Amino acid sequence: MILSLWWRDVIREGTFLGAHTLDMQQSFRHGFILFILSEVMFFAGLFWAFFHLSIDPSVHIGAVWPPDGIIPLKPQGIPLLNTYILLLSGATITYTHYSLISGDIYATTWGYVLTISLGLLFTVIQLSEYFSVPFSFSDSVYGSTFFAITGFHGVHVIIGTIFIMVAFARTLAGHFTREHHLGFEFAAWYWHFVDVIWLFVFTFVYFWGSR
Repeated sequence: MILSLWWRDVIREGTFLGAHTLDMQQSFRHGFILFILSEVMFFAGLFWAFFHLSIDPSVHIGAVWPPDGIIPLKPQGIPLLNTYILLLSGATITYTHYSLISGDIYATTWGYVLTISLGLLFTVIQLSEYFSVPFSFSDSVYGSTFFAITGFHGVHVIIGTIFIMVAFARTLAGHFTREHHLGFEFAAWYWHFVDVIWLFVFTFVYFWGSR
């Protein structure tokens, strides 16, 4: 509740009161960069655990990785498909930004629709993967690290999709101009962060970690 009221006040100050000077906008950018860096450190901790367990597997799991009895997912299937989807969504959000700066509301709208659709598609496909995966969260440290990393990334995709939806609604409401659209910029930054993290997830968890 408090957070929603804070967001409301920030939107009101920047959109209707004109209180966001260039210095204040720069301050917001610095703050959001620090937020993304904190998210990077969060995922760095998860990957640290994964590398610690996979590079030097314990004798308790047979001293092999993946542990005995675990059948890892093939990276060429759903994980590769989701990689294409997220990379494409990174291109569409960039196209949306370019269209917004150009003042083309039609192209901007389509950019939003495509990006949101790809984000939702990624989430649906990942959920279908969870229902078909041959191991569970409680199956050795492989299961726990796999679901922790991919699950938290999936949550970030959902948050990013909602972030872009809010930016879309604000664009339709006329809150953004070609020169002033911090809300959209932050949504795009966050989405690109999600894209980059997924490349690490695919490369290390699905491809390298399953060999």
